[in-house]
Amino acid sequence: MLFIDYSSAFNTIVPSKLVIKLETLGLDPALCNWVLDFLTGRSQMVRVGNNISTPLILNTGAPQGCLLSPLLYSLFTHDCVAKHASNSIIKFADDTTVVGLITNNDETAYREEVRALGVWCLENNLSLNVSKTKEMIVDFRKQEREHPPIHIEGTVVEKVESFKFLGVHITDKLNWSTHTDSVVKKAQQRLFNLRRLKKFGLSPKSLTNFYRCTIESILSGCITAWYGNCSAHNRKALQRVVRTAQRITGGKLPALQDTYTTRCHRKAKKIIKDNNHPSHCLFTPLSSRRRGQYRCIKAGTERLKNSFYLKAIRLLNSHH
Repeated sequence: MLFIDYSSAFNTIVPSKLVIKLETLGLDPALCNWVLDFLTGRSQMVRVGNNISTPLILNTGAPQGCLLSPLLYSLFTHDCVAKHASNSIIKFADDTTVVGLITNNDETAYREEVRALGVWCLENNLSLNVSKTKEMIVDFRKQEREHPPIHIEGTVVEKVESFKFLGVHITDKLNWSTHTDSVVKKAQQRLFNLRRLKKFGLSPKSLTNFYRCTIESILSGCITAWYGNCSAHNRKALQRVVRTAQRITGGKLPALQDTYTTRCHRKAKKIIKDNNHPSHCLFTPLSSRRRGQYRCIKAGTERLKNSFYLKAIRLLNSHH
């Protein structure tokens, strides 16, 4: 996995290139012209105290903090796709990750993908921040081999054992101790605030709302992706936070296992309804006589058995 970091991604969008891509996607010419007008001729100044700099006219980039900017960036990068079937390029706003499946020690397709991405960036005025770009290798073979480093623009990309991706700590061993330790530490800091609020005389209902907004949201972030493969030790540490919060609020709070189960079922339903979802094909309905039942996926490892997809299918089948 190669976690790409761009230098000021939103600020480097070339409006004229964006409009060409929007037209290619079939957007109305009037809308394309509106976007072009929106992104060009913008005046920008810097204010420090009572001093204001001379106005500067900007004709590149998308405004920071604008609700439209992430969407325009996603449309601008829609043609950044994998060239090889064994690779995937995962994009979320300006976070880009290249995932390569290496078989028989042949890294040719993966390295070619990285090279092609570099070329695409040059053609689209995006600058790769190599110092912040990281590579992680997940290899569970008994005999590990040395993997030659990836080079981008003549610079070696650093290999890491752990990386925080969209708020989740992923490790090269695909265990979740690093993530749960981080989550528990952050949640415990919020428990201090919960205790203070109780001393100030807040009602149990208000305390529960605070817990759900500031603590449960931390504990359950992306929970469908990682909780299934948590160790028993990790789960106890997480649930300990819930029990502590329960004593403070004075009311019963949902166990994290129940939250995980509910989220899995809800997410599975959402994927099934969305024919364009990348994982839609994994939920294969059985014959019409067994309506609401889905074909189980064969699992060769405990890791796959405890993953979201198999858990979701088991939940769906148990509800019918």
